[in-house]
Amino acid sequence: MQPERIFRVGEKMISLDKAARLVEKVLEMREKGISQQETAKRLHLDRSFVSRLEAIGEIRKGNRVAVIGFPLENTGQLSEICRSYGLDFYLLLNNRDRWEMVRDQQALDFFNRMFDLIARLREYDTLIMISSERWHQLAEALFDIQIIYINLGPTPIREDRFLDPQQLKKNLDMVIAK
Repeated sequence: MQPERIFRVGEKMISLDKAARLVEKVLEMREKGISQQETAKRLHLDRSFVSRLEAIGEIRKGNRVAVIGFPLENTGQLSEICRSYGLDFYLLLNNRDRWEMVRDQQALDFFNRMFDLIARLREYDTLIMISSERWHQLAEALFDIQIIYINLGPTPIREDRFLDPQQLKKNLDMVIAK
């Protein structure tokens, strides 16, 4: 069991876990169809807080979805899912493929290839990023698009990880406008 995550802000001690539990309660109630006003009343919150919370976490639906993931054990299976959803861009790599992408390339060629990739991804409405924490932070800094993050674990990840195909499908269903 992990210890409670506590932050000191001035004289206050703030529990991130307590705040996360409250946010989860709010969203569960809203998902059940309980109004913002009633949710706020039951949890002793302001209705405007509930509204802002929804706005902060809102995922915009759109048809322009890209997927990037590494290092993944089941790239073939995940690629097939991406194809079945009609995605025109997905890059799913296992650890060996990831290293081969940089091996035997001149630094300038690799640098240019990465900038081309970044430029292409910025054309999408949503990026589903399947990676370690560090890569997610980098993507957040580089892209002004919606990023749905699937965490494979803390950086560095040196071995391939299995991603439950249902998790990818669930995320694609959430963001692709039918």
